[in-house]
Order: sequence, then C-alpha cells, then structure tokens
Amino acid sequence: MASSVRLRILRLCLDQALTNKEIAHLLGRDPASVLYHVRRLVRTGFLAPEPERRGTHGAREVPYQATGKSWVLEIVETHDVTAEHAAMLDAFLEEVREAGLDRMRSWRLGLRLTDPDFAELQQRMQALLEEFRRRRAGGAAWSIFVALHPDTRPVDPPAGEVTEQPSPGAANGGGSPAAAGGRVGEEGGRTARSPVGAGAAGHPAGEPGRNSRAEPGGP
Repeated sequence: MASSVRLRILRLCLDQALTNKEIAHLLGRDPASVLYHVRRLVRTGFLAPEPERRGTHGAREVPYQATGKSWVLEIVETHDVTAEHAAMLDAFLEEVREAGLDRMRSWRLGLRLTDPDFAELQQRMQALLEEFRRRRAGGAAWSIFVALHPDTRPVDPPAGEVTEQPSPGAANGGGSPAAAGGRVGEEGGRTARSPVGAGAAGHPAGEPGRNSRAEPGGP
C-alpha cells in the first residue's frame, strides 16, 4: 500500500462504485496508469469489481467498490515502513489541497508520556475513531489523519529518571515504545517520560466530480 494513488482510489470508491475512467478523471491521471493500481487493489482484496455495465456510448464498464478492508503495518525494514507512512501522508495532503486549507480543522501538541501513557493514548484514540466509524449515520463526508511521532525537542527529566526516545515505528502506530523495540528507562521505581509529538487533522471531502471522497476510517 506504499502508494498515495492507491490510497486515494480506495477513498474515492468508499461510498459508491466507480469505473476506472471515473477514477482517473477524479484523480486527473491517465486511465491506463490508474488501471494498473486498480488491478493491484482488486488482487489484494481492497477493491471488488461489480457487475459489468454499459457506458454512455455502449462501451463495457466495470465499476469498483472499496471493500473496507484494513491492514496493519508490520515493521520489517525501515525503508518499507517509511514508504507506507509517506504514501499515507502524501494522499492526505493531496486531499486537503483539493478540499481547501481554509476548510481543514487541525490540532497539534507536544506531550511527555510514560510507556503505559503512550499505550493508553493510542488505544483510546483508536477506540474513539472506531466508534464513529461504526455509526455509519450518513451526513457530510470527512477525512481524518492522526499521527504520533517521537519529538526531538530537548527535555530535562526529573531527578532520578533516565529517558530514551520511543522507536519511530512505535510512535507511528506500531504499538507502545517498549513493544516495538524502544525503551523507557526506569530508575528507583519511577518510569521516565519521553517527549512525543501528536497531531490530528480533518477536512471535508469534496463533492463527486470535484474532490476525493472520504471514509470514516481505514485507508
């Protein structure tokens, strides 16, 4: 899924089935190059073809619908993980520019988190997003992007504490720092707090034919 084009195709096909020609038009790309990505998504189970139909000039068309399938990144090589996250960020930024920066709602803050705090924050954020995803109550389409990353700002740990940064893989959704290989030092029974940056942003998806459609969760 290390492709912003594929991620945007999934978002476009979330609420309604679209043909390859329609997808290419919405993305402003060549239909032949888009078809390559569509076929990859079908083979991996992220897109499902619907019954063939006839277009305006009688041509055969196959509409595609997103299956709602999600995935979890397994940290094997740093390069692969970087490509996956870069694709997600690129796709979100493209959609934000289309929707209009003036329509985006964003939040950003710096935190000091212990290992248990980090795990709790991630779990509660995921639970909140999943709750709203399951509602499926209709209404306007919005896209949400949430990210956590270890902060490079200097911090002075309280006396008796030893700190180490969480691993980049953990901060980008791979679990708690300890679980992903990062460590939070302990001394004298006190757990050190590591600096973490957090950001979240949401923007309205555009109308069909203008901007990409957004799903409540998933890709």
